[in-house]
Amino acid sequence: MSGLHRAAWPALGAAILFGASTPFAKQLIGAGFATASPFLLAGLLYLGSGLGLTLVRLVRDKGWQSPGMPRQEWPWLLGAIAFGGVLGPLLLMVGLAHTTAATASLFLNLESVLTAVLAWMVFRENTDRRIVLGMALIVAGGAVLAWPTGETSVTGIGPLALAGACLAWAIDNNLTRKVSASDALFIAGSKGLVAGSVNTALGLALGAAWPTASLLSSAMLIGFFGYGLSLVLFVLALRGLGTARTGAYFSTAPFVGAAISIAVFGEPTSSIFWAATALMVLGVWLHLTEHHSHEHEHVELNHEHGHRHDEHHQHEHEFKWDGQEPHTHPHQHVKLTHRHMHFPDVHHRHAH
Repeated sequence: MSGLHRAAWPALGAAILFGASTPFAKQLIGAGFATASPFLLAGLLYLGSGLGLTLVRLVRDKGWQSPGMPRQEWPWLLGAIAFGGVLGPLLLMVGLAHTTAATASLFLNLESVLTAVLAWMVFRENTDRRIVLGMALIVAGGAVLAWPTGETSVTGIGPLALAGACLAWAIDNNLTRKVSASDALFIAGSKGLVAGSVNTALGLALGAAWPTASLLSSAMLIGFFGYGLSLVLFVLALRGLGTARTGAYFSTAPFVGAAISIAVFGEPTSSIFWAATALMVLGVWLHLTEHHSHEHEHVELNHEHGHRHDEHHQHEHEFKWDGQEPHTHPHQHVKLTHRHMHFPDVHHRHAH
């Protein structure tokens, strides 16, 4: 198989949208309305995500439809919302208030590292030396960025808050993988509505002033693209790549944010910034060029998700099928042994 894995494209799309949102969110902090209340800005970003995706889902389904999520998956989704939708954005806003947007963008690469570490050590997802080396280079880049230099833009609470946001999102990513076969619009929209409501309410309760209409619409628009559509694409990528590798592809996001911060907003850079960039670029390149292939066995499995009739989906239908793909219905996988390039997606979560 040549080129990028098909599921890498939504992962890269998610990275571009989220990476671009960081410098624009930084500009909103600079506008003043969220400086004293990171809760409020985080809440509005997620409200824009939740409301926008809910509207898209209503249009797609021509009204409200049950998400059909299995009962055992709800705790995973609620946990993902708590860590990724409430705690993560709050810590990000605190970090942005104490660092430059370009530096913060690169520092957020630690999310992919922590995501992979949790996936390997807690959720037992497979890995190899190439991915580990790439993660080590990204960690080295983050360490360079956080190295004390006496500049207030990169020392103190900022890096700690950003590291906390990365850990919260790493937990979120691993929990979301548990529900990634369900409706991506529902997953992302639910996170936006719950997280947005909680953070906005906290911000207002702590005395934050309601922003002007222009700032309100800007925050919600940034949230819709950078948090909402980005998360939908991320969930789709989780299905095909697994948690650690989706995080690896997603680690290109900070470079998008850093490039916009420098090219569009004219933020200054330093030798430390470029040294960290070089380390992180090399680490990401190792991830993007990984190939994983060996003989493996599929066990019998019954589940439901959007799919095409590829080599893993050769089944009959108990209903009249119109031939359209992808389509969704409960289906059974029979026991199968074969060899091909693959990643730990919803069909390849086997031991090595």
